[in-house]
Amino acid sequence: MIITRRAFTTMLSLTGLAAVAGFSPLRFISEAMAQSAADVAKPVSLPDMALGPKDAAVTITEYASMTCPHCAAFNEQVFPKIKSEYIDTGKVRYIFREFPLDIKAAAGSMLSRCIAKDDASKYFAVTDMLFRQQNDWVVKNTTETLTRIGKQAGLTQQQVEACLKDQALLDKIAADQKYASDVLKVDSTPTFFINGEKIKGEASFEEFAKKINPLLKS
Repeated sequence: MIITRRAFTTMLSLTGLAAVAGFSPLRFISEAMAQSAADVAKPVSLPDMALGPKDAAVTITEYASMTCPHCAAFNEQVFPKIKSEYIDTGKVRYIFREFPLDIKAAAGSMLSRCIAKDDASKYFAVTDMLFRQQNDWVVKNTTETLTRIGKQAGLTQQQVEACLKDQALLDKIAADQKYASDVLKVDSTPTFFINGEKIKGEASFEEFAKKINPLLKS
C-alpha cells in the first residue's frame, strides 16, 4: 500500500491525529533485491522489542501494522502457539517491528512504545491488547480510545497526548519502515523473516513449524 500525501491528509482529518502530520508516506521500490539474515538483523532506529534468548538457534522477525486484520488474527491464533512451543522453551528469539500502513497504525505503535518504554514483555502485552481491541480503536474514535487504553496502562492524559505528538519517535518508526521497505522489500503485513527467509502473509502454526524444526536440528 502506498500512502499518498492527499490520502494521508484526508486520514489525518478523519482521525483527529493531526499531531503526527510528519508521518512519512510509504515509497516502495520495485527492483528485486536479495535479503540476508544480516540485513534483517541490522540495528535499526528503535531498540528491538524481542522475546527469547539472543543466542537462540532461530530468530523470527515480524513486520506488522497495528490496523492490519491479518496481523490481529495471527496474533490471536498462531503467535500464542509459537510462544509456547518455541519462545518460552528458549528455542526461538522473536522480534516484533512496526510497519504502520496508515496513520492510526502509527499512533497505535507509538502508544505501545510509550507505555512499554524498554520493557519488551510489557510491549508485547500492550501490542496484544491493541490487536485484540482493534475494532474498537480503529473503527471508532481513535484518539479517544487510545487515550483510554493508555490510561488503563498507567499513563496520564497528558502523557498520552505527549506520546502521540512525539515527532522524534514517529520519525524513528518511519525510518525503520523505510529501511524495511527499501532493503528488505517488505510491502505488506504481516511479513516474517525466519533466519532471513521471508514469509509473506498470515501463515499457520504448522507452516512455521516446518520452517523452524529443520533449523533447530541443523
